[in-house]
Amino acid sequence: MTLHARIAEVLRDLPAPPEGPLDPVAMRAGEEAQVPAPEARTPLHSVEDLTAHTPAGEVPVRVYTPTEADSHGLLVYLHGGAFFLGSLETHDGVARSLAARTGLKVVSVDFRRAPESAYPAGLQDCYGVVRWAAEQGADLGWDGTTLALAGDSSGGNLVAAVTAMAHDDGFDRISHQVLYYPSVDLDFDVDRYASLRENAEGYGLETAGLKPFNAFYVDSGADPADPLVSPIKREDLSGLPPALVVTAEYDPLRDEGELYGHRLGEAGVDTTVSRYAGANHGFVVNFTWIPEYDRVFDETAEFLKRS
Repeated sequence: MTLHARIAEVLRDLPAPPEGPLDPVAMRAGEEAQVPAPEARTPLHSVEDLTAHTPAGEVPVRVYTPTEADSHGLLVYLHGGAFFLGSLETHDGVARSLAARTGLKVVSVDFRRAPESAYPAGLQDCYGVVRWAAEQGADLGWDGTTLALAGDSSGGNLVAAVTAMAHDDGFDRISHQVLYYPSVDLDFDVDRYASLRENAEGYGLETAGLKPFNAFYVDSGADPADPLVSPIKREDLSGLPPALVVTAEYDPLRDEGELYGHRLGEAGVDTTVSRYAGANHGFVVNFTWIPEYDRVFDETAEFLKRS
C-alpha cells in the first residue's frame, strides 16, 4: 500500500529542517516543546521517578505501574533518538501505553546521551539498569517472571546490544526483547539495503540524514564495526531471548531490522518479524493515534504473554 494518508498529511505540514550543523540542544528543546501536558497523558496507577544505582553510576529512571497489585512483571524501556535525542518526557506516551496494554511495570531509562557522554556510557547505563531491576526486584514489586526489554529505533539498537551483553555475561533473566524499527547497522552505505534507496526521501526519516544524526554517537567512540554498536554484525545470535521485531514499510531502516529478525530466527531464537504496511519510521511514537498502528501495543502484549 501507499504511505498512510494521515501520515502523509502530517509530513506535508512539517517545516523544513534548519540548515547548517545539527544543534543537539536546540533539537532537544524542540522535541520537549511537543510533549503533551501531564493531564493529557494516559492515566496509570502510579508514575514515579527513581534512581537506579548501577556499576555505571546513578541512572535516573521512571517507573510506570499500570494497576494496583502486589507485584507485576517488568519491562525495561530504552527510548530512541539517534543516541542524542529522546528523553523520559518525549517517550513518556510510549512507556504509558506499554504499561497500560501489557499490564507490566515499565522502567524507562534516562541513559546518558551523545555527544556529552562518550560511548559506551549510555549502553552501560542501560545494561546497568536491567541488572539493577533484577537485583532490586523485590523493592520494585517484580513478580520474578517477565523481565522484558523494549526499545524504538536507536533504543532497539540498545536492546539488541544489552541482550548480547547479558548473554555473554551469563545473565539469563531477560525473558523477551521487543525492537521497534531498530537501527542495528550503523554502516549507512546506501547499497547495503534496498530500503535505504527505496525509502530515501519523503517519509520523515531520510537516508541522507542517517550519518549526520548518528555522527554524535560514532564520533564519541562507537565503532560501526563493533557488534555492540551494530548488533547485526554479531556472528552468533543463538541463545538470545525471544524477539519481536517490528518494522515500517516506508522506513530506510526496514530491511536491516527484518534481516536481523530473520538472522535471529535462523540462530534458533523464537522470533516474530512484523511489518506495518503504510507506516513510516517513528510510528510507534508519533502515529499510534491511528487505529491501524495502535494495534502495535496489542501485538506487543500478546508477544510478551508467550513463555
